[in-house]
Amino acid sequence: MYLKYGKDEVELNIPKNVDAKTLELPNILPLNDPKTEIQKALDNPINLLSLKEFIEPNDKVCIIVNDSTRVANSDFFLPLILDNLNETGVKDENVIIVFANGNHRPMDKDEMVSLVGEDVARRVKMYNHDCEKDEMVYLGETSRGTPVYINKLVYEADKRILTGSVVYHFFAGFGGGRKALVPGVSGHKTIQANHRLMLSDDAKLGRLEKNPVHEDQIEASSMVKNNFLLNVVLNEKKEFLNIYAGDMIKAHSKACEFVKEVYGVKIDKPADIVIASCGGYPKDINIYQAQKTLDNALQGLKEGGQLILLAHCPEGMGSKVFEEWVSKYNSLDETEKALKKHFVLGGHKAYAIYKIADRANVLLVSSIEKENADKLGFTIVETLDNALSKAIEQTSESSPLLYIMPEGSLTVPVLK
Repeated sequence: MYLKYGKDEVELNIPKNVDAKTLELPNILPLNDPKTEIQKALDNPINLLSLKEFIEPNDKVCIIVNDSTRVANSDFFLPLILDNLNETGVKDENVIIVFANGNHRPMDKDEMVSLVGEDVARRVKMYNHDCEKDEMVYLGETSRGTPVYINKLVYEADKRILTGSVVYHFFAGFGGGRKALVPGVSGHKTIQANHRLMLSDDAKLGRLEKNPVHEDQIEASSMVKNNFLLNVVLNEKKEFLNIYAGDMIKAHSKACEFVKEVYGVKIDKPADIVIASCGGYPKDINIYQAQKTLDNALQGLKEGGQLILLAHCPEGMGSKVFEEWVSKYNSLDETEKALKKHFVLGGHKAYAIYKIADRANVLLVSSIEKENADKLGFTIVETLDNALSKAIEQTSESSPLLYIMPEGSLTVPVLK
């Protein structure tokens, strides 16, 4: 079989003595006519007026769009959103797009155009959100002490349309929804304070209830009024499975319930070995992003098992601060102590990586430098077949159980 690696594929040959099972996403048919379904969602949103009733002719509208690290098919639905706005009397010059970069790097013009499509890029002004440099509006503190700073361009719009896709998230529970605002277009201090809550045992993948990260994001993003949500759920082929529009909280909650059905794959027991591909570019653009696949794969692996990650990582580690932290601290305990003393974005990713390395032996098929892999506690292996051979050698089973996750960034193994 072949697994995605960057923009290419890598062959995997499975020995006969291995009990291999491929964890594939449930076969849910994609929407036959997504354009019509998107329009239906805009016209019949959850707990909110339709988009055309929500928007007034003289409104200045900000559309928040995913950055290049997340796939939402924004180029498909943005023309439809703009057409709806035009029909209400809003002219293109009164609409802006702000990319929800969070604390990720700004994108270049070509990347922005590729995300929205050439037609949309010609029609409206586009802005990168920069959590360090952009002018922010301070809105107060959450009950957990998070100072809420929101991009001024976003805040000063009369109405905001929050777009994006919903998938599992390793400490916020699920992506999408409120994350377009926090951390998407928030200031560095806001993101840092919110992410610090990931140190709680209740900040888990697939959990919203009593998850302090999620609850803090809801409280912070709710300080920004007049938001209309459009979230999509995609399959591994980037086809539309469902559309959710309306109230930022309630529509997102419905989307999360659907995601559990779509991306959660039932397993009988944890495996001795898990091989996970991120699903190719852009999900394996760097280790910073590929970590999410590791966290998903860990859900299907027994304690101390062998975890093989297939991730091209042409951008290497993906964060200078992250790289500095794994150079300075080389254990989970050290990193956790340092974060509790002074939480730093980038350092949190080192903590997440070390949590995985503490529970599994990670073999990495990637283009990142061996030196960086060593710092992470990972073993670099040149080929996927060699990685599997090494993993088999490390197991005590004569016929080890192997789970293969072709879409590791989406798939979440769930015990029956």
